[in-house]
Amino acid sequence: MKSKITSFIMTVITILIFAILIVLGIIIYNDINKTDIVDEVQSFVSNIIIAGENKEGEIQSPEVSENLLSSGEVRNQIEETSNNASKKFFYNQLDNYSKILYDALEKNKDNMKTGTYEINFGTVFSDILSKSNGQEILGDYYQSAIEAYTYDNLDTFYIDFSKVRLNIETTKRLNKVTYRVYLNQGESENYLFDEFPTQQHVEVALNEIEKVKRYFVQNKKVDTYANIKVVHDYLVESIEYDTSVSEDNIYNIYGALVNKKCVCEGYAEAFKVLMDALDIPSVIIIGKATNSKGQTENHAWNYVQINGIWYAIDCTWDDPILIGGGILTNSLKYKYFLKGENEFSNNHHPEGQFTQDGKVFTYPNLSENNY
Repeated sequence: MKSKITSFIMTVITILIFAILIVLGIIIYNDINKTDIVDEVQSFVSNIIIAGENKEGEIQSPEVSENLLSSGEVRNQIEETSNNASKKFFYNQLDNYSKILYDALEKNKDNMKTGTYEINFGTVFSDILSKSNGQEILGDYYQSAIEAYTYDNLDTFYIDFSKVRLNIETTKRLNKVTYRVYLNQGESENYLFDEFPTQQHVEVALNEIEKVKRYFVQNKKVDTYANIKVVHDYLVESIEYDTSVSEDNIYNIYGALVNKKCVCEGYAEAFKVLMDALDIPSVIIIGKATNSKGQTENHAWNYVQINGIWYAIDCTWDDPILIGGGILTNSLKYKYFLKGENEFSNNHHPEGQFTQDGKVFTYPNLSENNY
């Protein structure tokens, strides 16, 4: 009898040791996986020097160096791979007048880094403004253009569009009324966010983001799924979710890719930017989501296309805040990775209207099933 008890105890101890070894193995495996991509990108970024960059925020003359790309060359190299079908996803849903406004913003993207550049539309909107409610109509076109432009051009995070003024100059001569339209900073000093007060600050910030993009471009894999997964994993493992909702840049790609601290919109924008760099169609989705506590909140996530089929990804919710610490297991890490409508729509509800009474944008149709 005694030998049976001893045998039982030894069996239990063996099982416990085996279980502990499995847990330790999972911890080590997760730590290795987490370290690899985060440290690899960080090491790559730290060793890149972009001509004209200065750590203290000033642009200086570049030193001569072999195989050194200027900031403009780096961006051109990346943008050459970014001409996918979703690059102007929201633009393609605009009417002609909104497209005129959007096109002008896009054409003058570099000029607007100054924060004071004025875009002159001349009399192109005179037919609209000659109507009794013309200013209101043009205002609606402008609002739609801004919404589409900001979500298509996430690298304009430094522009505070609430400071950009749509100015209308009216001239009367005899019976003829002429309307000229301008975009400028109005009475503000400039239309840049306070965190990026000058063009020099803007350029430095953009260079930091380009370094991260360049890593994924230079290490692009043949398989689309593999590229999506490595970007997803990097964002989940490198970003800390901001719970204060008070720090700078938590809603944009600078917060996500440089400060590595943001909220859901930062995750979604960073994913979109890196997908664009890899020439993989993706879209930012704005809507509401119901969390595990049953609370419904404003949220942002992505759709991404593989072999012509769209799937959903929520990098934010794949990076949950673990109460009391713990391990981010694969079941949590990929809970919202490449999901189809049947599962994803249980708690994610897209809304294509970004502002009250604004244009209603449409999103791609998701696959019914998971990838």
